[in-house]
Amino acid sequence: MPKELKPGDPAPSFDMPTAGGERAKLSAYKGKHVVLYFYPKDDTPGCTLEALNFTEKAKQFANLGAIVVGVSRDSCAKHEKFAQKHELSHILGSDEDGEVCAAYGVWVEKSMYGRKYMGVERATFLIDPKGRVAAVWRKVKVSGHVDDVLKTIRSTP
Repeated sequence: MPKELKPGDPAPSFDMPTAGGERAKLSAYKGKHVVLYFYPKDDTPGCTLEALNFTEKAKQFANLGAIVVGVSRDSCAKHEKFAQKHELSHILGSDEDGEVCAAYGVWVEKSMYGRKYMGVERATFLIDPKGRVAAVWRKVKVSGHVDDVLKTIRSTP
């Protein structure tokens, strides 16, 4: 189990395929804030609402020079359908092998109706322009979350 990331820690590097056939690479975003948000599954109620909230505020993130990357273990093909269906404007990274989820410590044991299983914890990491973790939100509640992230970026050098 990797140690839990805290503000000030170097952000683990990532390079993964995205919807649209590109790649999301931390090294390519140097000098910008990166909002790396992890969500359990494409096209489920909470995940859809969170993605729509990020899309709704896309201009504000862009004006702050921030890149938004949503990550789940869904395939690029699923991400494509999800992005098109909901007209999402940000990057969706596919972490099918789970390496990025593991590096950020969001592949966790969950429990539903008494059954335990492994899944992606809804969490967001703000990475500063130097590649360090600036803020961490774990067990994210979708309502109001995107506004919290924007507020934090505005107050982060």
